[in-house]
Amino acid sequence: MTNDRTWKVGALAATSGLTVRTLHHWDQIGLLGPSRRTAAGHREYTGQDVVRLYQILALRRLGLGLETIATCLDVGVDPVRLVGEHLAGVETAIASLEALRRRLAHVHDELAAERAPGTATLIGVLQAMGGTGPEGEQALRRHLDDEQLQALQERAAALGPAAHYLLEVEWPELYRRAEALRAAGVEPTAPEVRRLVARMDELSRQFSGGDTTLSAGVRAAWHDDPAAMSGDPAAPADAWHDLTAYLDRARAGA
Repeated sequence: MTNDRTWKVGALAATSGLTVRTLHHWDQIGLLGPSRRTAAGHREYTGQDVVRLYQILALRRLGLGLETIATCLDVGVDPVRLVGEHLAGVETAIASLEALRRRLAHVHDELAAERAPGTATLIGVLQAMGGTGPEGEQALRRHLDDEQLQALQERAAALGPAAHYLLEVEWPELYRRAEALRAAGVEPTAPEVRRLVARMDELSRQFSGGDTTLSAGVRAAWHDDPAAMSGDPAAPADAWHDLTAYLDRARAGA
């Protein structure tokens, strides 16, 4: 694909497997539109438009809605790189599930032969099951009760495959971008900072269901123990506190 090539709406629809009606709709809502005009005034899609189309379709496959995709693209998150990170995470999850499958098959065979699985075997199954890191769960339990923890798990389950992307890819990327702006001396009331904060708060509402007590508890856990919550033992608490204060000033100035 060269930078000079263009596509009419019908050709792009046929290439991407979409309908012309879908592309027209995305143009109307401002999600994706042809950005070049011919000498006769006909609108055509460029190579950059095709790149954006790929990003949209990749994010749709993760279960994100069109409004969320538009917000994600508008705040400057690079979906191509993020989808690559998500792919790596999925491959890791597949490897973990395969390890769990092998261990469970062994336990099944032992039980079918009326033999009790050994303690070492059961410990291996528990390790393969993985789940929330114990340090992060302990940090959350200092601020949330069992009912609130269950609510968080149910909200994440309801989001389906998108939950992994939102938690493991987009949310950390938003914080990285916010920290870069803070370190560069950008005022917290700047539009680019406020857009990042708005998206962060939108993600928070998706997982908390609008429960302010729940979201406040999660934020308190991050404030008190960012290393445990992020799974990164080297996460500096002072830097995290500076960033949260910076984001709070952005919220106050919105």
